[in-house]
Amino acid sequence: MTRRFYDLARPSEDGLGVVLDARTLRTPGGTVFRAPTPTLAQAIAEEWATQGEHIIPATMPLTQLAFAALDVTPGRRGELSVGLVKFLETDLVCHRADHPAELVARQAAAWDPIVDWSNRRFHMRVPVLTGILPGPVTPEMKTVLAWEIDDLDDFRLTALAQAINLTGSALIGFALLEKRLDAEAAFAAAALDDLWSLEHWGEDEEARGRLDRLKRDLSAVGRFIDALSD
Repeated sequence: MTRRFYDLARPSEDGLGVVLDARTLRTPGGTVFRAPTPTLAQAIAEEWATQGEHIIPATMPLTQLAFAALDVTPGRRGELSVGLVKFLETDLVCHRADHPAELVARQAAAWDPIVDWSNRRFHMRVPVLTGILPGPVTPEMKTVLAWEIDDLDDFRLTALAQAINLTGSALIGFALLEKRLDAEAAFAAAALDDLWSLEHWGEDEEARGRLDRLKRDLSAVGRFIDALSD
């Protein structure tokens, strides 16, 4: 654990960097931190400003996402694209239960609008089926999604990758990135099955802890995306 080594954290004079006392903030890889928007730089400066005696990275989610966008994403774009596109085959919102009727109806109410939006947005029809086996996603569908991913800058790709990996859904991830869903709605969609189970079978401390972490992490991704829209 690193002890705090600065007194003041603030945005740089041009509004896109962060200064810790007189030091320019750098990523763990040594890159000088530069945000794409002043809003993100301000939010990251605030994370550093609110650290206590020790610097705790887990309490700085926007910083961690930004560092990943600068240090990791540029060298992994191809790998990320392949992995994210593959989520189409097992996308959470496209794989439905066949019983009980209440869960089937709840999934349809929450997930059908996401599927309908993505079909319009990407000009394709993603298959919706019951069960967990991979769906019949065509090469053309994968190509369309890969093109969309390739068009993203490193910061938005980082946000998208985090959202998709957290939710298990490429469609939820894109809907969050493009503000079709906010973080709360993305959480509700991603956690639907688990929330239904807790309602019907009772509270489970471990499951509730996972859901709390998911909600927290999606909230951070949502704030990161909002800060990129300055």
